Amino acid sequence: MITHCFSIKKYFLLFFVLVFAFGGAQKKFTIVLDAGHGGSDIGTNRRYSDLGTVREKEITLAIVLKLGRMLEKDKDYKVIYTRKVDEYPSLTSRTTLANRSKADLFVSVHVNASPSASTTTNGTETFIQGPNQNRTNLEVAKAENDVIYLDEKDREMFASYDPKSPESLIALKIQQSKYLESSLLIGSLVEENFSNKDKRYSRGIKQADLHVLRMNAMPSVLIETGFVNNYDDASYLSSERGQNDIAESIFDAIEKYKKAMERNGGAISQPREPEKPAEKPLKNDFRILLMSAPSKYNSNDPALKGLNYVFTIKENGLYKYYYGTTNLASVRDANLKTARDAGFRNATSISFVPNQKLGIGYYTIEIALSDQKLSSNSYMLNTLKDVNREKINGKFSYTYGKFLSLEEAVKTQKALDEKGIKNTVVQKVFK
Repeated sequence: MITHCFSIKKYFLLFFVLVFAFGGAQKKFTIVLDAGHGGSDIGTNRRYSDLGTVREKEITLAIVLKLGRMLEKDKDYKVIYTRKVDEYPSLTSRTTLANRSKADLFVSVHVNASPSASTTTNGTETFIQGPNQNRTNLEVAKAENDVIYLDEKDREMFASYDPKSPESLIALKIQQSKYLESSLLIGSLVEENFSNKDKRYSRGIKQADLHVLRMNAMPSVLIETGFVNNYDDASYLSSERGQNDIAESIFDAIEKYKKAMERNGGAISQPREPEKPAEKPLKNDFRILLMSAPSKYNSNDPALKGLNYVFTIKENGLYKYYYGTTNLASVRDANLKTARDAGFRNATSISFVPNQKLGIGYYTIEIALSDQKLSSNSYMLNTLKDVNREKINGKFSYTYGKFLSLEEAVKTQKALDEKGIKNTVVQKVFK
C-alpha cells in the first residue's frame, strides 16, 4: 500500500514537472516598443493657439504606453520599451536592446512633418527598411536619421554616414532581406487599420534607410502617425481619443500579424508580385522651379523653407531657385510634390537639355555682389585670374569665366567651392 501511494505521487510529480517544463519552454512573443525621440531630442513640433505646443516626443510616448498596456493584458506577449519616460536612448542602445532581447517584432512610433510651418499634407505612413531613391522618402529618412549626432555612441557607430547626403542614403543596401516580407505584412496591417478602422488617410507602405530599423535583426516598422504641421492631424494626435485609436489599430495589427506567423510556422509566405519593368530615364533633366526673386538667398535662408539641394541660376537680374535634378519621371513628380508641400504652391517642373550649348550668350559665375568694391587683398581676387567687375544698378558685380553649357559652369562652381569661394551663383548672360 505504501509502495502504491508512492507511485501515484511520483506520477503526479512527473506530470506537473512536464507541464511546467513545457509551459516555461513556450517562448512568449516579444515586442520592442520604441517611442521616437525623447529627452533633449524633442522631435518635430508646432505651436497652435488652442492646442499649445504639440511635441513629437510626448505624442509617441503616450501612444506607446497605451499600446503597451493593451499588449501586457495578454500573457502571450512580452513587451520591452526603449523608453517609458522622457529620456533620450541613443539609436544604438534602442537596436542593441531589441537584438539582445531576441525580439520577434520592433515597432517604432513617430510623428511626421513637412518643412513648412503648416501644410495640407496629412495622413499616416509606415516605413520598412530598404533603399528607395524617392526624394520624399529621403527627406523623411534624413529627418529621422539626423539624431545620430545627439549621442556619442551613435557618432562613433555612424561616423562615416552623412544624414544630409542622398548619396549616402541610396548607397546603403538593404541588410535585412529575410525580414522584408514580414515587415511588409505588419506594415500593411497597420496602414489598413488606420484607413478602414480609423477612417484616416493612409499614405501607404514605403521603404527608406532608417538607422533605427537597419540594425535590427527582426521584422521592424517605423510608423509615422500623422503630420504635426497639419492642424487636423495635430489636433487628433494630441487628443486622448486619437492616441487611443492609433494604439488600438497598431494593437489589432500586431494580433493579426502574430496569428499569421503562427499559422505559417514563423515565416510569412506571400504571393510573389510580378516584377515591374525598370523605369526608363527621360531624355532631358528636370529641375523644380521654386521661385524667381531679385534677392540672393543662401542655402540655409528661411525663404527656402528648409529645402535642401536648391540650385540657383541668375537671369536678367533675377535669381531663379531650382529644387533637385533628375531624369526619372517618378522622382521629378515626387520633387514637385515635396516643393508644393513645403509651401511653394506655384512650383513647376522645368526641362533642361543635358550638355546643351548656348547659341546666344554664355554662362558665368557670380562670385560676389557688393555695394563696395572688393579690397585688393580679397581672397577671391588674389586666388582667381581674369575676374570681371561691372557696376550694375549701384552694385559691384564680380564674375568669373565664360561657359557655353550649364554643366561646364556647374563644374567650375564646384571647383571654386573646394577652394573656399562659397555662395557663388551661376549666371546666364544674354549677349
